[in-house]
Amino acid sequence: MEEVRCKIIDAHAHLWLNVDTVVNGSPIHPLEPNRSRSIFFGEERQMLPPYMTDGQNTAERFLSNMDYAQVSAAVITQEFIDGLQNSYLQQVQQQYPDRFFCFGMPETRQPGFLSQAKQLIEQGFKGLKIPAARLNVQFLNDEMMQMFRYMEQHGIILGIELADGDVQVSQMEEVIQECPKLKIAIGHFGMVTRPNWMSQIRLARHENVYVESGGITWLFNDEFYPFPSAIKAIKEAADEVGMEKLMWGSDYPRTITAITYKMSYDFVSKSTELTDKEKRLFLCDNAKHFFGFGKLKELPYIKNMSE
Repeated sequence: MEEVRCKIIDAHAHLWLNVDTVVNGSPIHPLEPNRSRSIFFGEERQMLPPYMTDGQNTAERFLSNMDYAQVSAAVITQEFIDGLQNSYLQQVQQQYPDRFFCFGMPETRQPGFLSQAKQLIEQGFKGLKIPAARLNVQFLNDEMMQMFRYMEQHGIILGIELADGDVQVSQMEEVIQECPKLKIAIGHFGMVTRPNWMSQIRLARHENVYVESGGITWLFNDEFYPFPSAIKAIKEAADEVGMEKLMWGSDYPRTITAITYKMSYDFVSKSTELTDKEKRLFLCDNAKHFFGFGKLKELPYIKNMSE
């Protein structure tokens, strides 16, 4: 089957100028002289492709990858393991408004984050990210709910990643009931390789809840390309909530230490198990609608020197 042709949107990627942070008491910082590697929770990890020796995961480098892979736009999320990147991502959003939708991230590990969230919204962020999986299992408190209500009132999108399985799903059901117009993107495809992952997918039965697949190639890394079990999981999720509720995400750049950026989506576009309509919804149309992208850049195919 030929690859589907559409203006592809990556619904889950990361950018940073520098990573130097502490998560749960463990430092995460780049190694010298090879700064593509980092100390990650006490272990040495390949955080970036090995040629990125300065440790910088910039918008310009990502745009080069996007243009080469014919990805028209991307959603830039955040995670505590990146360190807060609000200042840099505000610049990226202003400089490349047609290519990126950037999430701001308040410091929700400390009380008083509501005022910071309001400030990020005033600065122009249209979405806020909450890595709930790295918070206490009981992450929902009065201040968090106040923030969600404020986001709903101001049309701000919530990006959230939950702990494995269903341990935080009931809290999300409470949020959805309290804030039914809040647009929510559930990350990492519900941690699809973990038990009870479908409980997170089922949250997308609610009108304003979608699921993105950032990290799905990492979660099925043991199987490796072309990730047939990932395709099976996408079909299972679509049977549960509809393909119109699912979005492709790469989890760039960490995932491209193992595969190329294009490989992070072409296992979908080349699949014989999905229809062209399903591919267009998953790779293009759903994210365009959910994140409100306007006119998307047309990117030509550029032949490789090896072709």
